[in-house]
Amino acid sequence: MTTQMTCPNCEAGELSLFFEADRIPAHSVLLLHTRTEAIDFPKGKIALGFCPVCGFVSNTAFDPALNEYDERYEATQGFSPTFNTFARRLAADLVERHQLHGKRMIEIGCGQGEFLTLLAELSEGYGIGFDPAYRPCKLQGPAAERLEFVSDFYGEKYAHIQADFVCCRMTLEHIHPTADFMRIVRRAVGDNPDTVVFFQIPNAMYVLRDVAFWDVYYEHCSYFTKGSVARLFRHAGFDVTRLWTDYDDQYLMIEARPGDGTNPRLPEEDDLAAITQAVDHFRVELPRRLQAWRDRLAEIEAHGQRVVIWGGGSKGVAFLTTLGISEQIRYAVDINPLKTGTFMAGTGQAIVNPEFLRDYQPGVVIVMNPVYCAEIQEELNRLGVQAELLPLE
Repeated sequence: MTTQMTCPNCEAGELSLFFEADRIPAHSVLLLHTRTEAIDFPKGKIALGFCPVCGFVSNTAFDPALNEYDERYEATQGFSPTFNTFARRLAADLVERHQLHGKRMIEIGCGQGEFLTLLAELSEGYGIGFDPAYRPCKLQGPAAERLEFVSDFYGEKYAHIQADFVCCRMTLEHIHPTADFMRIVRRAVGDNPDTVVFFQIPNAMYVLRDVAFWDVYYEHCSYFTKGSVARLFRHAGFDVTRLWTDYDDQYLMIEARPGDGTNPRLPEEDDLAAITQAVDHFRVELPRRLQAWRDRLAEIEAHGQRVVIWGGGSKGVAFLTTLGISEQIRYAVDINPLKTGTFMAGTGQAIVNPEFLRDYQPGVVIVMNPVYCAEIQEELNRLGVQAELLPLE
């Protein structure tokens, strides 16, 4: 089925629908303090369309009016040792490869500023971060005097703030008119060919290849592969210099510099055939994957085992709402203390801290991200919980 929507990424192709879901919570990581508020949270529709011209995947039913990026937005991963190890390794690599020592840096969509702070500390440089959900606080640490944060969306009104390094992590996937946004970034960055632009986004090839329906949620209206993000950057006037994936292939990285988009293409950009095949694979295999999880949960229930999910964020919300689970699983575990006592959007499970499991003693823990299995097993051992780890994969 072909929609009437022109691709917002390349502005040339027509999007073809391959996945639809109704009544999906419009947000997955807002702090919701009552079960009623969580269950009644505003919902929208997901209708994923694929562009055969550039390989981009977009939610054609996305309504930005349902978005709410404010101080209730809590998406930090900084309480995880596994994630912090990755973030520090990435920051050190960027600082060394691009010689950011003493340089000026901008981060678009900085969250609470953890990564920009890390960059500034490692480089002894200066940073300014932009995010409408940033919660102002007194800065601490060795880089505090060299950092500034703005609780606002980044745009052309900040074009006078120039930098040697422009960073944007896990933000572009939240933006629907991607070509429009990248043109704004291109104009704001300016024409200095030495400016390095680095973006990190979820890897859509990982989602489609693994039929990871738990990675499809409302806030993420835009899905990229190496080729589609490179084509977007070139379309906006950037010269693409590097493409790679990390974090067990879940994160996609791109580096570019201001130019005209005509520098030699990288071999990784040639992925249209592969992404077309991956979209077809996702469409065909999704019903089987959903049924397999329903059967597994029914088996767990038949054996009288208690089951929890580990991960009270977006993957957890997507897993529960796509499968329509409310009473079958009563709790979601999360190590972020800010989430303790809040509830999962759409399905209403209480979010508890790991200590809760000492008394609850589940028989099965469904892990929302396999990359954290070792970390979670160590925590369960500490708590004296003997449960089967069942990762989403």
